[in-house]
Amino acid sequence: VGNLLGGALFDKYSAYKTILAGTFIAMSAAIVLAFNHGIVAYSILLIIIGFGNGITWPIMFAMAGSLWPEGGRRAYNAVYVAQNLGVAIGASMGGYIASLSFDYIFAANAAVFVIFFLIVLLTFKDMDKAQDLQMVTSVVGQRAKIQNKSAFKALLILCSGFLLIWCAYSQWGSTIASHTQTIGIPLEQYSSLWAINGFLIFLAQPLLKWFTDRVASPKQHIYIGMVILMISFAIGMFAENFTMFAASMVILTLGEILVWPAIPTLANELAPRGRVGFYQGIVNSIASVGRMIGPVLGGFIVDFYNMDLLFIILLIILVIPFITTKVYDRQVVKEKQIHMEKEHTYDRT
Repeated sequence: VGNLLGGALFDKYSAYKTILAGTFIAMSAAIVLAFNHGIVAYSILLIIIGFGNGITWPIMFAMAGSLWPEGGRRAYNAVYVAQNLGVAIGASMGGYIASLSFDYIFAANAAVFVIFFLIVLLTFKDMDKAQDLQMVTSVVGQRAKIQNKSAFKALLILCSGFLLIWCAYSQWGSTIASHTQTIGIPLEQYSSLWAINGFLIFLAQPLLKWFTDRVASPKQHIYIGMVILMISFAIGMFAENFTMFAASMVILTLGEILVWPAIPTLANELAPRGRVGFYQGIVNSIASVGRMIGPVLGGFIVDFYNMDLLFIILLIILVIPFITTKVYDRQVVKEKQIHMEKEHTYDRT
């Protein structure tokens, strides 16, 4: 809900005020949570934090596209790298702090939210200038494109594959996490898997740039990334110790650095001007839905059957994003070609 609201407000209102409001909501809930984290309060406040964060994320991605008008995945990759560097630092700190006391986790979390709020308050105000520039151009010559439903249908097809990827990926924070505990891997070692993930995303950027300079198509990035993700889950299916899980995580990371930034890049290419926030809101909300239903479905499969069956199902559903990525923009491309042919005919006349 927060993703959709944040994306819509970006298109129709102030990006700065919207992201400030979302950050304030999440920060306030985190501060209360630091002092009261019983199960009822935790459940309610976690929903509020998710809502506030949800407002923030699509604006971050939409602004990245506005501030980097040259296009391509570079802007989205920068946000993605920063996000995962935070995951690495947070996982490293979180594992250590949790080993001292879980109470300290909530206080540290609230402190980080306060810092983020101050950064937004003091440095993000000029964001609206780039947004206003976009909104001016959104009215000129774009009405027909906004009314065209093919771009939105293409986005939904693309996101259907994205949903399945997130359903699979979310198992690392739920069923696979529980599985590592079951086979005797300590909590600190499991936390270090996410540290590996985040730091590798940061350190692998030169390799990623070398690759993307030679393979420019985001579609190709998704195809290759999906193969790598499938290899990771195949290794995870047979993992019985920390070393094998670490190897699986390394391979998973190499796959996700190709896939994750490619999706918002393609969404931005589909979005009519003036609808960028809404389209990024859809992408982020789909990721949230995947994080929501993935662990539930995975948990049911593991409880009623076993982990091996879950891994097999994950490998099967990861084939589907190949298909959705292949076909999502066929109608858009077809309509664009027809439009270009009409313009060419008109020019000749």
